[in-house]
Amino acid sequence: MTEEELIQQAAQGDQDAFAQLLELHQGKVYGLTLRLTGSPEDAMELTQETFFNAWRGLPNFHAESKFSTWLYRLATNATIDFLRRERRRRAVTLTPLPDQDDRPAAQIPDSRLTPQGELERKELREAVLRGLAGLSDEHRQVLVLREFHDLSYAEIAQILRIEEGTVKSRIARARMALRKLLLADGNFSA
Repeated sequence: MTEEELIQQAAQGDQDAFAQLLELHQGKVYGLTLRLTGSPEDAMELTQETFFNAWRGLPNFHAESKFSTWLYRLATNATIDFLRRERRRRAVTLTPLPDQDDRPAAQIPDSRLTPQGELERKELREAVLRGLAGLSDEHRQVLVLREFHDLSYAEIAQILRIEEGTVKSRIARARMALRKLLLADGNFSA
């Protein structure tokens, strides 16, 4: 069954079709919310909220955009609202992504990487996560959508409901701000 057929059936109330859509997209939505919040617990709640909102809004989805783009918009909006509420109560915490902790990502070791190279990659990954946490919400959003989810400028504009030119300028400013944070953290040289 194609995704379009699943969407049509789910829009008519078919819970099994919606469960299949959830399975297809849950990982990417969770990854987006995790990168935006830095908290696995918050990301899980926001992922659930996103799919709850998707279930409620699915009858109004008319495929003007891709289903994944619509889900990203729902997830981003839920995360923005959450971060605004939480901004005063606590700072964004950094935790490694589930596949990026001290355990190897694959069962077969990659003989091309030396222990020193792996340590440097891990330190850089942690520095980038710290840098992302130091960015404003709008800068973090565009960088995560572009660099981690490989979305086009047009898709990001659609998700965030801003002009494509605004997306481009935010990405440029976000990259400069991240570079500045990484330089201050001692991870790059000018």
